[in-house]
Amino acid sequence: MYDYDLLVVGSANADLVIGVERRPGPGETVLGSDLAVHPGGKGANQAVAAARLGARTALLAKVGDDGHGRLLLDAQRAAGVDTVGVLVGDVPTGVALITVDPSGDNSIVVSPGANGRLTPGDVRAANSLFHASRVVSVMLEIPLETVVEVVRSLTPDSRFVLNPSPPRPLPREVLDACDPLIVNEHEAKVILGAACVSDDPEDWARILLAKGPRSVVVTLGAKGALVASKEGVARVPSVAVDVVDTTGAGDAFTAALACRLGAGAPLAEAAAYAARVGAAAVTRAGAQESYPTAEEVAAL
Repeated sequence: MYDYDLLVVGSANADLVIGVERRPGPGETVLGSDLAVHPGGKGANQAVAAARLGARTALLAKVGDDGHGRLLLDAQRAAGVDTVGVLVGDVPTGVALITVDPSGDNSIVVSPGANGRLTPGDVRAANSLFHASRVVSVMLEIPLETVVEVVRSLTPDSRFVLNPSPPRPLPREVLDACDPLIVNEHEAKVILGAACVSDDPEDWARILLAKGPRSVVVTLGAKGALVASKEGVARVPSVAVDVVDTTGAGDAFTAALACRLGAGAPLAEAAAYAARVGAAAVTRAGAQESYPTAEEVAAL
């Protein structure tokens, strides 16, 4: 019996958000809205999204002993996330600088702060969390060597989900563990590198699958997603909604998919559910505060 449906190993940032009429070009200054500060970071976002959906969730992350760190811990606990794995260090909490335009699209610059100090040793020290978790979800806002250690800490029966964001080339050891590897268009092209010889997402998925993952999911925004495994490639439709803010929507998708996989759903079914969760998230401003409950997803 697992204590947790999902263990998220990843980043926790304070999101500093400014609305702009348009994003500035090189050397340009534009005026924006008042600054808003929200709890964020891809790891913390996933943990909150999963907990809101009713999953028993734990977070392994590192924050600073500062106001932003306390904001993040309070948000996790309020959502019902177990924060036993959240370490408090003597470096500043990570920060994401986010601009959001009127269409809801965003641009993000991340200062890793404490996230960059989440070490392989921290992962080894949290061994009991891995044995207690059905699914482990990771992203790349923490050091790559820490991600490798997560893979080495997996139990034989656990499932590993990776969203390689921000994208970078991945070692075969990590790729082989992914079930699934979840990428958007940009992430797919970076990981494929010279192997990206097509503009067809189905081709991306097939080539990525040949690189080692047990399954692959390519998210396509308003066009939905596609899933690929040894059974083949299939499209998953999206849900039409009025977009307010896309910040954190990919994290909601990944968390929802991981939760459904942990509950035993087939990949395509889990991706369809995740698409509905992602669609619900973009109808509200912000990241964590935009995440729906299971009841809200069912009503969408």
